[in-house]
Amino acid sequence: MLLWYVICLGCRVWDPFRAERPRTGRDGAAGGDAELDRLVHLYLLNRGILMTPFHNMALMCPATTEEDVDRHTAVFDEAAGELTK
Repeated sequence: MLLWYVICLGCRVWDPFRAERPRTGRDGAAGGDAELDRLVHLYLLNRGILMTPFHNMALMCPATTEEDVDRHTAVFDEAAGELTK
């Protein structure tokens, strides 16, 4: 089991990879894991999923389809599965 939070802010979904929800932007930045962020970015990118370059955030727009969201979720789930092996 992974103790990660997923935060949805409108069209943005952020995965801060921490057990407790950050209360402020400062909390979010302080609790980051740069190596894990890079690993997840590369994992997703190698499977056709582009994340924002500054942290683990997926941006969704009106053109994003349910299939796009499902693909992101499936690939992210694969990454989490491999990380916990």
